[in-house]
Amino acid sequence: MTERRRRTHGDGGLYQRESDGRWVGVIDLGWIDGKRRRRVVYGRTEREARDKMRDLRKAADGGQDLAAKTQTVAEWMTYWLDDVKTHDRTRPSTLTRYRYASDGHIVPVLGKIRLDKLKPADVRRLHASRRDRMKPASLAKIHAVLRAALADAVRLELVPRNVAQAVRPPSLASDEERQTLTPADARRFLDVVKDERLEALFVVALTMGLRRGELLGLRWSDVDLDARTLRVQRSVQRESGELRLVQPKTRNPRRPLPIPTAAHDALKSHQERQDAEREAAGENWRDNDLVFPSTLGTLMEPRNAARRIEQLRGRADLPWLRLHDLRHACATFLLAAGVEPRTVMEVLGHTTSQMTMERYGHALPERLHAAADAIDGFLRRPGA
Repeated sequence: MTERRRRTHGDGGLYQRESDGRWVGVIDLGWIDGKRRRRVVYGRTEREARDKMRDLRKAADGGQDLAAKTQTVAEWMTYWLDDVKTHDRTRPSTLTRYRYASDGHIVPVLGKIRLDKLKPADVRRLHASRRDRMKPASLAKIHAVLRAALADAVRLELVPRNVAQAVRPPSLASDEERQTLTPADARRFLDVVKDERLEALFVVALTMGLRRGELLGLRWSDVDLDARTLRVQRSVQRESGELRLVQPKTRNPRRPLPIPTAAHDALKSHQERQDAEREAAGENWRDNDLVFPSTLGTLMEPRNAARRIEQLRGRADLPWLRLHDLRHACATFLLAAGVEPRTVMEVLGHTTSQMTMERYGHALPERLHAAADAIDGFLRRPGA
């Protein structure tokens, strides 16, 4: 090898190989764990090699650990899920969603790329490969998983920046073809579920916006019918194949939520119905103090609640209706009624009002027109 230029100690070297004419840049990382560590880059020209050396130094100045073992996106996603997130006490159901996003979408497209070589263009390629296969909301969740994984890679100084942040997540605006309940639809649905065993569950979902797991995790000790309040203290989730009561997703469990009259009346009737159910079950009843248990008092299988609404929705001429759409309708009705987003955020248990507005801001146009009319009213001349 013939050395073309040797730099000062600690700065590295640059030379051209006689064997193939390629340029080699060496950056000295110093002594690490008793060994002298270096990073080597290659270029077809002297300028290409020098540019790569400059990029490495820039990455080091930005906090990237150049001595860390290089790994692919697939290797990092495996480590991130098995070590970082597991030890982070991430909820099992959340880990399941992360693994689905990683194994089913991120790794098949980006897995072979070196983590430190990942570029915004690669993230856009991931979007393009999945855009025709899934809804924007689903693709946005996959993007969020990649962004979270890369954020931890930045924190651990494996990469200098989070390239997923440089790419806009899929817009949810195009997902608005999804149908939403109108007040007339809601009244028709409530007529259909009248006197159903799960009538109160549907009414609470519609009027208070609780998630399915929160509804099934409610205990009567969380409900004060006299004060007309309830607290969301826990949620039902499946962990390792078993239903368990866990901490709610984001909702502040200490803040009581006022119970609307429709939900209050439905809960009172439900309580009486449950007393009769308990008496009929006799010794087979398992008293877990659950508001919406199975017919034996145990945790209700979440799919059963979803299945029942699927059986009833046809009678209300709402073939598209899902249980989660009742929560969606609650948010839409509140915003359309002029309730401020911060309050709607607390009702729904969102962490930020921005999240509320991103998902349900389509309910505001009528209020915006009302605001414009109000301004016109103030400026209108008397007698005009």
